Amino acid sequence: MRTDIRNKEDIKILVDAFYNKIKTDGSIGYLFTDVAIVNWEKHLPIMYDFWDNILFHTGNFDGNPMMKHRLLNEKSTLTETHFLHWTKLWKKTVDDLFEGEKANEVKIRAKNISKAMMNKVIT
Repeated sequence: MRTDIRNKEDIKILVDAFYNKIKTDGSIGYLFTDVAIVNWEKHLPIMYDFWDNILFHTGNFDGNPMMKHRLLNEKSTLTETHFLHWTKLWKKTVDDLFEGEKANEVKIRAKNISKAMMNKVIT
């Protein structure tokens, strides 16, 4: 039985599962592995803090994701399809692992963040 997202440990489970899918994804994986060449040991804790702050208002995230995505777009053009696919993978990962109020919230927040990024990054 799935539970709701209750704490940072649950966020770690979600983020790890999501990026494990991303790394091998045929549509957008290359953006992370070949273009951005993500340092996962550095990136994953940042994502834990980001989503922890989004869901639980911890104030423990200090970063500029918009700038990171603009720089990525300069290296390899991002499209609406990329953002929509990212959102679909995120939603599926949440649904595979969790259910409840916070699970629904994190899907809505991710969709809104993705839409905002898309609108500000794609020119």
